[in-house]
Amino acid sequence: MTINWYPGHMHKARKEIKKALPEIDVVIEMLDARLPFSSANPVLGKLAEHKPILKLLSKSDLADPELTAQWIHFFEQQAHIRALPIITTDLKTLAPIAKTCQQLASQVRESRSVKALVMGIPNVGKSTLINSLAGKKMAKVGNEPAVTRRQQKIQIGERLQIIDTPGVLWPRIENPDSAYRLAASGAVRDTAMDYEEVGYWAAEALLERYPQMLIARYRLKEEPGNAEQLLEAIARKRGGLRPGGIIDYHRACEVLLHDLRGGHLGRMTLEKPDDIPLPEEAAETQE
Repeated sequence: MTINWYPGHMHKARKEIKKALPEIDVVIEMLDARLPFSSANPVLGKLAEHKPILKLLSKSDLADPELTAQWIHFFEQQAHIRALPIITTDLKTLAPIAKTCQQLASQVRESRSVKALVMGIPNVGKSTLINSLAGKKMAKVGNEPAVTRRQQKIQIGERLQIIDTPGVLWPRIENPDSAYRLAASGAVRDTAMDYEEVGYWAAEALLERYPQMLIARYRLKEEPGNAEQLLEAIARKRGGLRPGGIIDYHRACEVLLHDLRGGHLGRMTLEKPDDIPLPEEAAETQE
């Protein structure tokens, strides 16, 4: 799948992040809890590989809680990495962030704040997180990717300074399933993807992982045998029939992706730690 998603401001943002990193104590990497591997930007990961990292699994209220626990355990097996599931509008889930940053940056003296750089892909909730931590509107929020365009420094309490950055995607996704997961989750502008192609992928993936939730949401009498049958059933239930009884698959894909992104299907996670390709598999994909 081809996604046209790397505008000039993202290239500029990557350069700004690289320039800011030497003064940073901790990197806060925001991930989508429904796709913690696919929503991790490998370009930013390489830039920040020598820094302590706090991985925040955002939108955890939309994700499968059992799989979120697996991902937290997976990340915390790695050196200099901590991980927390969060909901960007729920202060209780955000409360451990400042203390965890201070623990990761144990070398920072009491005389100054821990400097934490927040980074992640577009539409993962960075601006909402910062506004919630600050207790007021400090960053612009939007449902469309790439709302934040420049770095901002925000003081959180006495011991933590947050540096916000624009959401940054990367030029080429090596893993095709990751590209589909990102598109299905809303990390990519709808104008930069083929709606039906992504909708068919989502239908197939969700049938494999969460068939009962689909049956419940669309009030189906039985489990569809494949993605096309699921989309046809959705079209018939949700106004996706054209004159003459012709199935509007584009409309069905819109309904499915809207329901997935909004959490209307239930708490779902699109990948498990076992889904991460081994290095040799990733190398084969790149060839």
